[in-house]
Amino acid sequence: MPYQNNDHHPAFEEYCETIFELQEDGVDVIQARIVERLRISRPAVSEMIKKMTDAKLVKVKGSSISLTKEGLKLANQVVRRHRLAERFLTDVLGLSWAEAHHEAGKWEHVVSPRVEAAFLRLLEDPTTCPHGNPIPGSAYQVPEGTSSLAEITVGNAFIIERIPEELEFQPGLLEFLEQSNLVPGENGTVTDISSDGETTVSINGKRVGIGAFASQRILVSVS
Repeated sequence: MPYQNNDHHPAFEEYCETIFELQEDGVDVIQARIVERLRISRPAVSEMIKKMTDAKLVKVKGSSISLTKEGLKLANQVVRRHRLAERFLTDVLGLSWAEAHHEAGKWEHVVSPRVEAAFLRLLEDPTTCPHGNPIPGSAYQVPEGTSSLAEITVGNAFIIERIPEELEFQPGLLEFLEQSNLVPGENGTVTDISSDGETTVSINGKRVGIGAFASQRILVSVS
């Protein structure tokens, strides 16, 4: 039987993680957003939210859903282990972003405290996942002057800081970003912005077009 690191059902962990990530991305947490993120039915989400309310993991006020103190504690644990696993899978095992994201979704439920501590030693206390999202409990600090890529005007240079979780759930997008070198730490320059909001950038001498949805969410700092 897989190791379970706490007394909560994996479904509770999944929901707490989802609510945490939606809040982190500035998305209003309502049932419809959870349905979209987890791709399950509205009745199933409604039933699970009721169970989690009874378990004192979430609070519901009107249509808004938020984590309780206990729910946030659980979310921090699951998100931390997911992002550490992603870092291990990419940095040590050489998996792609998309592969690591998929595999880490399994690991987050079974990583023991001892394995988590080993990750931290091996990876030398990373502060972010491969996509630049903060690892809860780390010494992460928000870079100064962070804005969305869409806010950078033509001719200005930038450094990619974060690919928010919201974009990790868009089919094919992680592969596209990684293959295009649109990764944290890379420098680029905005070369064009189209009337429909597509942003064209130059990265390592290559021009790449990024749709409005992604460019409004990719976080960068001015270099």
